[in-house]
Amino acid sequence: MGFRSKIALGALLLASGCREAPGYFVGDTTLARVGRTELYRRDVVSAVPQGMSGEDSVAFVELFIDRWIKKQLKLREADRLFSESAEDIDRQVEEYRQSLLIRKLDQYYVDRTIDTAFTDDEIAAYYKAHRSDFLLDRTIVRGRILRFDERYRQAKKLLELMASPSAERQQDFRDLCAKNEFLLTDFTEAWVDFQEFLSYLPTLRSQNYDSALDVRGVQQMRDAHDRYYYQIEAVLRAGEPIPLELVRGNIRRILFNRRQSELIRSHEEELYAKAAAEGDFRIYEQNKTEK
Repeated sequence: MGFRSKIALGALLLASGCREAPGYFVGDTTLARVGRTELYRRDVVSAVPQGMSGEDSVAFVELFIDRWIKKQLKLREADRLFSESAEDIDRQVEEYRQSLLIRKLDQYYVDRTIDTAFTDDEIAAYYKAHRSDFLLDRTIVRGRILRFDERYRQAKKLLELMASPSAERQQDFRDLCAKNEFLLTDFTEAWVDFQEFLSYLPTLRSQNYDSALDVRGVQQMRDAHDRYYYQIEAVLRAGEPIPLELVRGNIRRILFNRRQSELIRSHEEELYAKAAAEGDFRIYEQNKTEK
């Protein structure tokens, strides 16, 4: 066994409490050194996952040591190359530390006090006031598509039922589709992209089907084996306001962020007012040179 393997195995044995650890692992042994920086046994032992044993543990410890050495070499080279900008790096690290602490403090007070519930009226009011911020970039539709076998003999009856405004005849239509196991794709309760709607029909990519958007009755298509009845009940084109139901989640996030910002600002003002009342800070006036 090579020296590197002995190091790894020794660290492993100590981690598992084995009494047969090599003598050079007694105490807080140095396992590796780069320049004046040393890696100690305790650092490696604490990193070994619980329950790991055998060759896996040896491989883990060896990899840990290799990575530590490479890290130290890179740090040493970085220190040599960027020693002149050390103060700037320290400043950036301190700014990051302060930013992290402030963010943690803000989140602490937000988690304690924020109300995450928003009423339908609040959401609707925001939507009404900012409707121009929610505009469609594509056409969306509501409708339904029926696909059935070209040989079906009651196609005319199916067409009449689908086109009927009667709720009773619409139920007959759905029952007939279910009885014959026809594929009925229903988008009447949810908006869908027009291009997705067309994907359920035997359309050609090279052809434009925008003319279908102006028809509210039942339209037809067919391919080699099937017939398709489809009906577009509602259309919203690019540039029109997005329906509220499609942006409700976005508005809720906007309102949450606004409420969160208000809580953070309120806490800052409370801290400021309290510190001012207790004389915890002072703003010194600068002497102005009279001209």
